[in-house]
Amino acid sequence: MSNQRGLSELVEEAVDQGATTVEEIHRQVANLPITVLEQLGLFEQTVSEVRRIQDTSIGAIYDLIRAVNHSVTKLASELLDQRVDRRDDEAAA
Repeated sequence: MSNQRGLSELVEEAVDQGATTVEEIHRQVANLPITVLEQLGLFEQTVSEVRRIQDTSIGAIYDLIRAVNHSVTKLASELLDQRVDRRDDEAAA
């Protein structure tokens, strides 16, 4: 049981770290054209607003991925606990 829970936690951590890494890369790639526009001094107000919206939406996407990951891990733990409880009940009978 503890091996299964440990594996579940390991997978959760790996997905969280993977999501964070992909988020960082996503932000860097998405910022390239905005940075160029900033350097050219074009559309300053629009570029600032686009950057704000982009940062908010990218953050929301990866926050959702991490939230789903945590929910899946919680569900997996609950199912594992139910499985152990059933085994214990069967062994006692």
